[in-house]
Amino acid sequence: MNPIRLLLVDDHEIVRAGLRSLLQNYPEVEVVGEAGSGREAVALATQLRPDVVLMDITMPDMDGVEATRQIRTAAPEVNILALTIHEEEAYFFEMLNAGACGYVPKRVSPDELLAAIRVAAAGEVFLHPVVAGALVQDYLRRVRAGGERESYDELTPRQREVLTLIAEGLPNREIADRLGISVKTVERHRENIMKRLNLHSRTDLVKYALRKGLIQLE
Repeated sequence: MNPIRLLLVDDHEIVRAGLRSLLQNYPEVEVVGEAGSGREAVALATQLRPDVVLMDITMPDMDGVEATRQIRTAAPEVNILALTIHEEEAYFFEMLNAGACGYVPKRVSPDELLAAIRVAAAGEVFLHPVVAGALVQDYLRRVRAGGERESYDELTPRQREVLTLIAEGLPNREIADRLGISVKTVERHRENIMKRLNLHSRTDLVKYALRKGLIQLE
């Protein structure tokens, strides 16, 4: 099996060096290049055609949102995963609308980062617990207001328990420990719940953001 070819993008050299050193511990990932700016990221991604670009958002010459948009236009087969200090919903949806397939806070563990890279390489959406929690909290507010009662009523009691813990931003392992079930069972519940919320694809997430007014199409 070929390794996942990765391009690192961050305007801080020490951050790129740390990420490269970390990812060297995982043979399934090969760092094929580094970029210190958004413009450089666009040029290298177009030239190297990596499987995944690990993209910072805040950069001086061109931010990660615009770099993501330009890469997806020039090389639509390249998958982009945001890795950033920003955890606000608006940033997440801006990156999704630009074409990213996931969003990871820089405080994640190495194993969480690897899992996100795997998901991005497959072209699927990666929902970090912080982001999933924000989405679910809004969903639960709409349930209480009567807007989503029908879909909520179709969830099993266990799914409702899992849903509440997702809304608190808990990772799968902690949810499993709290409920006394396996991580795989939590993953199945989580997948079924997100489908029920109609948040199981990049398109659905962007539509959700549009409904909330978090992003606007140009």
